[in-house]
Amino acid sequence: MNPARLSAAAFAAALLVAPLAAHAEMPTFEVVAENGRFTPETIEVPADTRFRLRLTNRNAGPEEFETTRPFKELVVGPGVTRTTIYPPLKAGTYPFFGEFHPDTAKGQFIAR
Repeated sequence: MNPARLSAAAFAAALLVAPLAAHAEMPTFEVVAENGRFTPETIEVPADTRFRLRLTNRNAGPEEFETTRPFKELVVGPGVTRTTIYPPLKAGTYPFFGEFHPDTAKGQFIAR
């Protein structure tokens, strides 16, 4: 194989693999919605770093995980697990809540 084609093929492969590697290395935090509550209620995340939230809904009905800063909504049916990616958060506290159980499904991200 000619060296120019080999370099082009290697470059194309790197373009395909790099996003997958970055995606795999992203911090992931697990949350369970059950009995109208989120567990854990406090999640410490690294400041200034994108992260993945994986929500599993063990409630009998749907749940909506919501943050207002940054604005995000994630609706999850019963028995379903879904993920979403959060942008980097500055150091601080960011509340979250369950739209369908607003009195009991509450928590916070603490970015440090």
